[in-house]
Amino acid sequence: MSKRQLSLNLFIYPGGHHEAAWRYKGSAADRILDVTYYQELAQRAEAQKFDAIFFADGPALADNVRYAQRFRFEPITWLAAIAVATKRIGLIATASTTYTEPYNLARLFASLDHLSGGRAGWNIVTTSTAQTAQNFGLPEHPPHHERYERAREYLDVITRLWDSWEDDAVVNDPASGIFADTGKIHPIDHVGKHFRVRGPLNISRTPQGRPVYVQAGSSDDGRAFAARFAEAIFTAHQTLASAQEFYADIKRQARGFDRNPDQVKVLPGISPFIASTQAEADRLQDEFNELIQPEYSLTQLRQMIGLDLSGFDLDGPFPRHLIDTGSARGVASRFKLVVDIVDREQPTIRQLVQRLAGARGHWVIAGPPEKIADNIQTWFENGAADGFNVMPPWLPGGFDIFAEQVVPILRKRCLFRDEYSGTTLRDHYGLSRPQSLFSGSIKAIA
Repeated sequence: MSKRQLSLNLFIYPGGHHEAAWRYKGSAADRILDVTYYQELAQRAEAQKFDAIFFADGPALADNVRYAQRFRFEPITWLAAIAVATKRIGLIATASTTYTEPYNLARLFASLDHLSGGRAGWNIVTTSTAQTAQNFGLPEHPPHHERYERAREYLDVITRLWDSWEDDAVVNDPASGIFADTGKIHPIDHVGKHFRVRGPLNISRTPQGRPVYVQAGSSDDGRAFAARFAEAIFTAHQTLASAQEFYADIKRQARGFDRNPDQVKVLPGISPFIASTQAEADRLQDEFNELIQPEYSLTQLRQMIGLDLSGFDLDGPFPRHLIDTGSARGVASRFKLVVDIVDREQPTIRQLVQRLAGARGHWVIAGPPEKIADNIQTWFENGAADGFNVMPPWLPGGFDIFAEQVVPILRKRCLFRDEYSGTTLRDHYGLSRPQSLFSGSIKAIA
C-alpha cells in the first residue's frame, strides 16, 4: 500500500493573499488582467506537480475596492483559458448555489471538464455577501439556513444532470447511423421547493463523471453540508487544535452519511512568509504589514464581524464586549474564527487587523523553509489536514520561494509526489469516479 501523501493546491488571488500585496515591490500588480500571468502561475504549479489551482469568486463588487485589487474574474471562463495552457493540473472554480441556476452551471462545468480532459472542480458556496442580492433582483440576501436549504436541493439537481447521460450512452457509430443510445439518456424530472428541472443535460457525461465537489464553509450548516456532499473541503484554522477538531468532526459526520472518510479531503489554507532565518521572515511579514491601509482593514473586519471600529484607537484594546455573538452573523465560520482570535490573544485592534491582513483569517506562518515544512508535516500527520491550499502572500514570488525551498523538503520526507500518477483531478486527490445515479435505470428519453 502506497504511503499517504499531501495534496497541495495553489490558491490564486490576483496579486497575492496579503491585503497589501498589490503595493509590494515584488508583486505583479500591473498584470492582474493579463491571462498569460495566470497561465504562467498555473504552469509553475503544474511543474511542481500540484494537485490544482483554485480561483475564488463573488458576484458583487467589494465595497473596499478603493484600497485594493478586488476584481473578480468569472472563474470558469478564466480556467478555460488556463486549461489550454496546461495538461495535468486540476482547475477549481467557485460558483454560488444562491445566485446561479443548476442547469446553466451544469453545462459550464461539464464543458470545462470535457475541454480539460477531466480536471474540473466546483467550489460550492452559498455566498455570504449581502449586497449580492441587489445584483440579482432580490430585495434582500436570503438567510443563512435558507441558502443551505437551497444548496442541498441544488446539489441533488446538478448531480442528476451530470449523471443524466450514462457513461456508454454515446455510440458514435457512422456505419449504423446511431450516435447515442437514448435508452441511456435520462430526464431528471425534478420538482422541488426551489427548482423545476426536466433535463437531461445536453452534453455527455464528463471524463470524471462529475467535477470534484469542493466546499469552503465551516459553520455548523457548512460542516454538515460538506460531510454529506464535498470531496475536498477548503477551511481556515489558526491553531493545530482547531484544525484537529474540525478534521475529526468532518470525518465523523461523513461516516454518518455512509461515506468513506478517506474520500473527503480536508485542506486548510496556509500563507507562508519564507526567508533563510526566522528574523528575516519576520521582517518580511512586517514589511507587508507596514503597507496596510487602516481604512481597508477596518472594512474587512466589519464585513467579518459586523462591527464598525473606524472611530477607535487602533492601538487600544479590542472592544470585545461590542461583538454581538447572538446575531445572525454569529453562525458564520469566519465570524467565529475572528472571535476566537480575540478571546485567545486579547489583541489591540491593530494587532487583530494585522493578523487578518495576511490571508483573511487563514493560517499565516513566518519562518525558514524547514519550519514551514515541519508545521505542514505536523498538521498532516496528526489529524489536522490531508493537504493544504497554499496561499502565497504575494505573487508570483511568494509561490516561487515555496516551490523552490519548501516543496523539495516535503519530497525528501516522502510527503509529496515527484510525478503525477494520473491525468484527472480525481486521480490527484485519490478520489473514486462516481457511477451514474441512472445506471441500470429503465427510464429514459423518448
